[in-house]
Amino acid sequence: MELSQDLASENKSKHFPLTPFRIIRGVICLAILLSTAFICLIYFAPVASVLLRFFSTHYSRKVVAFLFGLWLGLWPFLFEKINETKVIFSGQHVPPRERVLLMANHRTEVDWMYLWDLALRKGCLGHIKYLLKKSLMKLPVFGWGFHVLEFIPLERKLEVDEPVIRQMVSTFTNPQDPLWLTLFPEGTDFTEQKCKSSQEFATKNGLPVLKNVLLPKTKGFYACLEILRSSLDAVYDVTIAYKNIQCPTLLDNVFGVDPSEVHIHIRRIPIEEIPASEREASAWLMDTFQLKDQLLSNFIVNGHFPNEGTDEELSTAKCLVYLVYTLLLLLTSITDHNPLLVVTMKCLGAEKVHRMKNDEQKGDDDFELL
Repeated sequence: MELSQDLASENKSKHFPLTPFRIIRGVICLAILLSTAFICLIYFAPVASVLLRFFSTHYSRKVVAFLFGLWLGLWPFLFEKINETKVIFSGQHVPPRERVLLMANHRTEVDWMYLWDLALRKGCLGHIKYLLKKSLMKLPVFGWGFHVLEFIPLERKLEVDEPVIRQMVSTFTNPQDPLWLTLFPEGTDFTEQKCKSSQEFATKNGLPVLKNVLLPKTKGFYACLEILRSSLDAVYDVTIAYKNIQCPTLLDNVFGVDPSEVHIHIRRIPIEEIPASEREASAWLMDTFQLKDQLLSNFIVNGHFPNEGTDEELSTAKCLVYLVYTLLLLLTSITDHNPLLVVTMKCLGAEKVHRMKNDEQKGDDDFELL
């Protein structure tokens, strides 16, 4: 009885109630996302991320960014058009297609997914890369995609993670490759218990005591900054908050029950304004998180960030492009005559196999000679 009351109370606190319609719709959306991701990995990943890379890493990344960027565009479509979540941008207007190091606070398990909404508007959706938990790289289907997109796995142990970060980030230094390298310096999502532990550590070590964010870990940030500095345009300081401080989960997004509003504040810092030495860069990061903490305190009081409306609503025309692409992918899974499959087979030099497979369907006994 007590459990049912807790569930009822939790359901009431959501922006939309969890109805049978939302459950069915969410299951269908998740099935489409999983199936199309699987098709992308089967038909496109071998060509784009393996075969083409033997000839050109630059063009391999361009093809991967284009094909998988179209798939990633389904998520902002789910958030903003199907779930009707309002994504409100504020702070500074940033130009499209910059090479940036992006750092954000980490309120919940799905913060990183809302950054796709910003990247989509800036033409960098397929070029966004994350430093994320190694366990996420092991997820079926989605985890495989994270490998193709060159996300950087972390075990949250400095002695293990720093060499991995430096090795992988050193492959991103080509200024011709668009890049949004994204990290969460707190290292984990925010909870009251983690905040208390962070405050105790800060008090003992003479560091700022923060209320709305955890103390940032500086080593990973500096490693990325040091390696990429000469090829970056700027650092984006992104602060994410949710209406009524209601932090959503992945299932909230899938079923469309929360959040009603996501607020994303962006501050653009030209790369030349960030100190070069590790000590000064670490102090700069700590100061930045103090500003972020104050920004979130003001958000709690006012319900919004300053200077709202820096980016427009998601274009319906763009959404239609992603929908058409999804339909083509779904058709690919049930027919060999889909143009996407034909192009892929040609890229693999498998036209002969494709013709003979069609012959088999017509009853051609000679197929067994292949």
